[in-house]
This record gives sequence, C-alpha cells and structure tokens, in this order.
Amino acid sequence: MANQPDPSAAPQADAHLAPSLRTPLRPDAFALSEEEKIAGITEHFRHIMDLLGLDLSDDSLAGTPRRVAKMYVHEWFRGLDPAQRPEVRLFDNRYQYEQILVERDITLFSCCEHHFVPIIGKAHVAYLPGEHVVGLSKLNRVVQYYARRPQVQERLTRQIAEELKQSLQTDDVAVLIEADHLCVMSRGVNDTSSSTLTAEYGGRFGQDESLRREFLRLIGK
Repeated sequence: MANQPDPSAAPQADAHLAPSLRTPLRPDAFALSEEEKIAGITEHFRHIMDLLGLDLSDDSLAGTPRRVAKMYVHEWFRGLDPAQRPEVRLFDNRYQYEQILVERDITLFSCCEHHFVPIIGKAHVAYLPGEHVVGLSKLNRVVQYYARRPQVQERLTRQIAEELKQSLQTDDVAVLIEADHLCVMSRGVNDTSSSTLTAEYGGRFGQDESLRREFLRLIGK
C-alpha cells in the first residue's frame, strides 16, 4: 500500500504551536496557489447556489461565486496562509517601563468553523515588559492573523496567547476575548443578547490575582 499523508503532521502555518492548539489542516493545505483556490471555490459555490435554485444568469448573482471565493481566500481566511503570520520585532526597553501594558478593544472578526458564519467581537491583550517592548500594532496583527480563519473561540484565545508568549519572549501575557457568534444569534436558539467571554492568563497573570484584577480593571471588566 502506498504511503498516505500523516494527518497529524504539523502544517507549516502552526508548527510552532502545541498540537492541541493547531488549526486542523491537511498536510497538503498549501499545495494550491491562491488563484487555484479561488477558481475551485468559485466552481463549488456556483454549484451550491444552483442547488438552492438561484438564477445565476441574473446580473446581481452572476458574479457572486467568484466574489465569495475571493473573500474567503483574501479576507475571511487569510490567516490560514503562513505567509500572513506577522513578524513581531522587539525593541530595547530603553524607558525601563515595567508596569502592565494593555492593548484593549482590538477589533476581532472571525468565522465559526461549525457553521461558517461570523464571530464578531473585541480582544484585549496585555503583557509585562522586560528587556524588550513591541510596536503596538503588532499586537493587533497577531490577533487578526489567528482570527482570520475558521475558529472556535477557546482555541483562538489560546493561539493568540501562545503566539504572544513566543514573540514577546515572556510568559507574562493575558488575553481576553468577548464576542458575538452569529451561529447563536441567527440560527438555532436565535439569542441576540448573549455574548461569549474567554480568557487565558500566563506567567504572573496566572499567579498573581491582584495583577489579573488590574488587567480587568484597565479593560473595564
């Protein structure tokens, strides 16, 4: 029997994460180019619309399959592409700033991997600087990189925390996400008033209750 791809093999995108935190991807996930993916998704989405009985000759619908395909590859799921992983450059902490640093209310747009509908919310991240600090926009980019893929909020929270730990070279990291899930709001129970909060505390944030309280106070929780 020919050798089969090992499903547990670490795709390049998340090889730096523990296996339990990796987004489920096949080993050949990056074999196709972006244009090949767009072409394939276009054809499949056209078939979905056709099965729904939509008239694809209508000028409002004719371009929809390719629009959806481009949105998936270039926008909604661009975080699946390892080339999009942000490079986090550290700078010497010349100011000797040693207190908590918080970036709050980071816009978060993701997609539920169970129903492929949006997850919309905010992420709050914090770390304790040591010898180095990081440009603030990089914190936003890390959040957006992991959000822009099919997700569950629990894994997303931990992926962001682990990426920050590695990039910032410290375990003293906190991540809290509050989000609305359209799979809850627009289907099933149709509950438009509930939201989901998840948190991950590393290093001193996990050990020091007063530090956690300070983080929550600073983000208004």
